[in-house]
Amino acid sequence: MSLAATASAAPAATDDQAAWEAVIGLETHVQLGTDSKIFTAASTTFGDDPNTHVDPVVFGLPGTLPVLNAKVLEFAVKAALALNLKIAAHSKFDRKQYFYPDLPKNYQISQYDEPIAEAGWIEVEVAEKGKETYLKTIGIERLHMEEDAGKLVHAGSDRLAGSTHSLVDYNRAGVALAEIVSKPDLRTGREAAEYASEIRRIMRYLGVSDGNMQEGSLRCDVNISVRRGPDAPFGTKVEIKNMNSFSAIQRACEYEIQRQIKAYEAGEPVLQETRLWDESKQLTKSMRSKEGASDYRYFPDPDLGPIEVSAEQRQTWLAELPELPAAKRHRYADQLGLSIYDARVLTDERPMAEYFEAAVAAGVDAKAVANWITGDIAAHVNAERLSYTTLPLRPEQLAEMVGLIEAGAISGKIAKEILPELLQQGGSAKAIVEARGLGIISDPAAITAIVEELLAAHPEEVEAFRGGKTKLQGFFVGQLMKKTGGKADPKLANQILNTKLKG
Repeated sequence: MSLAATASAAPAATDDQAAWEAVIGLETHVQLGTDSKIFTAASTTFGDDPNTHVDPVVFGLPGTLPVLNAKVLEFAVKAALALNLKIAAHSKFDRKQYFYPDLPKNYQISQYDEPIAEAGWIEVEVAEKGKETYLKTIGIERLHMEEDAGKLVHAGSDRLAGSTHSLVDYNRAGVALAEIVSKPDLRTGREAAEYASEIRRIMRYLGVSDGNMQEGSLRCDVNISVRRGPDAPFGTKVEIKNMNSFSAIQRACEYEIQRQIKAYEAGEPVLQETRLWDESKQLTKSMRSKEGASDYRYFPDPDLGPIEVSAEQRQTWLAELPELPAAKRHRYADQLGLSIYDARVLTDERPMAEYFEAAVAAGVDAKAVANWITGDIAAHVNAERLSYTTLPLRPEQLAEMVGLIEAGAISGKIAKEILPELLQQGGSAKAIVEARGLGIISDPAAITAIVEELLAAHPEEVEAFRGGKTKLQGFFVGQLMKKTGGKADPKLANQILNTKLKG
């Protein structure tokens, strides 16, 4: 088997493939959201003109010295604590040697044998269509700090159409990264995607990264092999790059699993290499043979001193961590009685969860609030690209509307009628209801008069109902609601209708 790119479609499964097991680990590069780079004051702003956020330290020019950004250390330690990693009291930086145009110094400052944190884990909720949701604990080998490389712009863009060369933008070079390396505990593409999604969710909860995959703020490399069952030795590991979404991670894993199984079953070797995911063709392509640690010739960086994190500092940063997504999901299910689905949706983004909790704190039913937020409100927020922190309808105003429904003052139908105005302008649901005269009609005498009027107007339907066609009660309920504009108390209206129809 050559290193040439594979151009065939994903190989089909065979009857014998049930005996195969995939072994998957992820290396997740998280861009830490600091204003300046890891070893220099150069800006980290995304999207500016190429090569405008560089300086002598980024290029490693003679006479310059890197200085660790204190905020980078704080963010890295907080990320590690949230992943249940053990913080090293002593760690150091190393130089990783390789020669590539996007690396201005021809080495990358990283951490090799003494990272800032090791031996952690996270709980991942794996949800797949048509299958039962399950929890899985994924081990995390380590988290270490390093600097990012630049970005190559190859031929094929509008600007370089037909070009025979590439351009390089060093704005990203020197941006702080936390590399999170999982243990090989993942077994399916879905598990890999859910793990990466949970890492992103945790980083966003902490506020240490925006996790924007389209801008490269979170990038995942997948290491994958297959073996004959859980007790067999590991197969040859292949690395996959160039995945910019969680669905791409899942599809790339699924393709690569089948590709490797097909190769082994055909008696062909699986080479240790780096492959790229081709989104347009939905397959992996060979990029280069995979380097080993010895190829990088690591050695301690002579310009940077050791990193020490005291027990007191570690405890201070630990105390500053928010409640994390997994803990919220458990609390919403166990204490608030929400479904797994509702808990998962509400905790996906921290602002949404905080909006939900603020509404529930106003004293209304959690499930009712969850229904409104995950339904109409989420649809509006997504369509208008809004944030829950600036949404005109504040949590306490949503709680007031839900409270009116619970008290029987308005129906759900009326609430849906006034919701668009509340979403656009905020305000009091009660005031809108009173101003428009939208309150529920709960006066028995008033409803009785309307019911008698309806029965008199539809004598044939009344006779048919009394003749055994009891489903006609639904017809009268609809007529009643139409006549009252949906304001009749549904329970009272049904009771009166039932009594009057039976004569």
